[in-house]
Amino acid sequence: MQPVIFITGATSGFGQATARKFASNGWKVIATGRRVDRLNALEDEFPGIVHGITMDLTDAASIDAAVAAIPEGFKPVTCLFNNGGLALGTQPIPDVDTGQWRTMVETNVMGLLHTTLALLPLIKQVGKGASIINTGSIAQRFAYAGGNVYGATKAFVHQFSMNLRTDLAGTGIRITSLEPGHAKSEFTAVRTGGDFDANEKMYADNDPLMPEDIAEAVWWVATLPDHVNINVMEIMPVCQVPSRPVILKRDDFEN
Repeated sequence: MQPVIFITGATSGFGQATARKFASNGWKVIATGRRVDRLNALEDEFPGIVHGITMDLTDAASIDAAVAAIPEGFKPVTCLFNNGGLALGTQPIPDVDTGQWRTMVETNVMGLLHTTLALLPLIKQVGKGASIINTGSIAQRFAYAGGNVYGATKAFVHQFSMNLRTDLAGTGIRITSLEPGHAKSEFTAVRTGGDFDANEKMYADNDPLMPEDIAEAVWWVATLPDHVNINVMEIMPVCQVPSRPVILKRDDFEN
């Protein structure tokens, strides 16, 4: 039986690169996202191999409809790559837009939860050797100014992944929290409301992770022997290093 991967956020970045990686290596791919033109382009690139389905992670009904629309030839699902997510806003608390907070929670938390629940019956049909890979972030462990709710949603992804593995013990389904660091994608453009110049400046003088690097990691995790589970995979480019906590001087305080 030809294995199948279901990918959220497949229209750019990690998701798009992962769709290409798996389609090029003999897997069928269910690519989901909101940008129909990019889904169509993936289908044209891999006819009969990639099946695109429009889906909005902030809408539970849209997720249910997408899962219901999976063709029989793309069932059951061997791997779920819960990749769709976003960061919005760069301001520290309290100078924030709480609407952006809500969108991040609805996408990064509720979207992941509902997609997982909706796909589980198809993943359980595979059982041993099936995988759920959730895209987290090093932001769940390394706090930074302006990261507030985004970092908190990724901490949720990490802990939910660990608890999901506990709840699915005995099914043979593997669970991984994949936690990248500095990586080139449309991430900063989305975060800044479409400022692609800012996006390019973020990566101009360094060597970030590329979407293809993450696709390689997803491929490795998903194709390991059935008895092997990667709990957490944290990935940084060489140019990014953890740093010690900041010590404020007395003059740094507001009063």
